[in-house]
Amino acid sequence: MPTDACQFFYHCKGCGARLRPLAGDCCVFCSFGSVPCPPIQSSTSCCTGKTT
Repeated sequence: MPTDACQFFYHCKGCGARLRPLAGDCCVFCSFGSVPCPPIQSSTSCCTGKTT
């Protein structure tokens, strides 16, 4: 997982599915990961780098 950026789309290498974030989430890591992405954990906006 990148520590300074979000990933809006993810292409699964296993099944070929294209994942998008669920409504209200900033990236696929926040939607499908076991923990929120690092920018959200550090209280910054995932895709803009601004504090929330």
